[in-house]
This record gives sequence, C-alpha cells and structure tokens, in this order.
Amino acid sequence: MRSILFDTETTGVDPLAGDRIIEIAALELLRDLPTGKVFHCVIDPERDVPEEASRIHGFTRADLIGKPKFAEVINEFLEFIGDCPLVAHNAAFDFGFINAELARLRLPGLHPDRMIDTLAMARAKFPGLPNSLDALCRRFDIDLSARTTHNALLDCKLLAEVYIELTGGRQHGLLLAGAGQAETHFTYRFNGVRVARAVVVSGEAAAAHAAFVARLKDPVWRAQA
Repeated sequence: MRSILFDTETTGVDPLAGDRIIEIAALELLRDLPTGKVFHCVIDPERDVPEEASRIHGFTRADLIGKPKFAEVINEFLEFIGDCPLVAHNAAFDFGFINAELARLRLPGLHPDRMIDTLAMARAKFPGLPNSLDALCRRFDIDLSARTTHNALLDCKLLAEVYIELTGGRQHGLLLAGAGQAETHFTYRFNGVRVARAVVVSGEAAAAHAAFVARLKDPVWRAQA
C-alpha cells in the first residue's frame, strides 16, 4: 500500500551527455494519499548550470556550491524509497537521471517495473490534450499560484493532487479500528487540498447495520466477504 512520488531538477535534459541532478524531492504515499513524510535535498552537480536550465528551476551554480554531492545523499534517498512503486510525471526522464547517477557510483539502477508514469496515465485519459503538470493542475482546478519556477518539492505536492484525480479521486475502504468500532476514510477538499478524514463508527451503529444486513436476502456485502 506504500508508494513514493518523486521529482528531480537537473542541469539539462540528457544524463548521458553529462547533465546532472541538482534537486530531488520525494513524498511518501499510503493508499495514494500523502502521509507528510518527505525526502528533499538540493545537490551540488559538480559542474556548471546552463543559463537555460537556470531559467526553468531558478538555481545557479553559485546556489549549489557547498551543497551535498549525490554520493552523500543517495543512501538516505534509497532508504526512503525502499522497494516501493515510484510515481513521477514523465517518469522515464527522472528514472534516467537517477540511474545515470547510480551508475557513476557503480550501484544498481531503479528497475523500470517500479515506474508509475502520470504523464502516460494522463495521455490515456485525455488523448490529444495538453498533459503537462501545469495543464493538469488547471484541468483539475489545483492552485498553481506558488509555482513561479520548477521546484521539485512543490512539483511533488502538486503532482500528488493530480495523481489522486487521475486515479479517480478514490475513496478508501472500511478498516477495523478496534473492538466494537470501525473506521472508514474518505477524502474532501480543504482550501483546495484533498485531505483524508477518518470517520469512526460506534459499536451500536455497527450492530444495527449488521442486524439490517441479516434481514436482507443474499446481501452483496456477504457475497464479497
């Protein structure tokens, strides 16, 4: 039930030509909802940052001098993501950069079977329409006012909302909360943010429901149990 949503910012578009990662952000998801646990690191790429890249994410070479190098943060990142599925927008891009950095350190790369690509999901759901992160946020009425430049952590937070919408804004099932009680989770919006809220069912209400179901002929609840 755990997955990781992540994003990178880089010095360019081609890791095989020497472009490097300058920022990684990752959010933990449980049942596709953010838990609040975050990994975030700005990285010294050990090379220049072209002006055209700086215009996109706002980082210059001077901003990155003295930041930790990739080799110094990779163990913490790998521990955070574990062996979970990995969600990213245009995931092949981010996988390519992570794997190029891992190869430099002679470490095994991320397996493509772990990849969940929200861009591919969006293209399947909205064929022929713009499916950039900005376009999807506008389509789903997600606030973009803070996104003045590409920022990995902010992009992760926006993508988490987009991912919920792409997966149907799914509600989460009934869970036992202890003796005589049951807990169910649903999602609602608060200031534009989708939030998980727990509703606890009392033992009395659960018993009344069970008695009602017992009076039904071949109830679907029992058929699915």
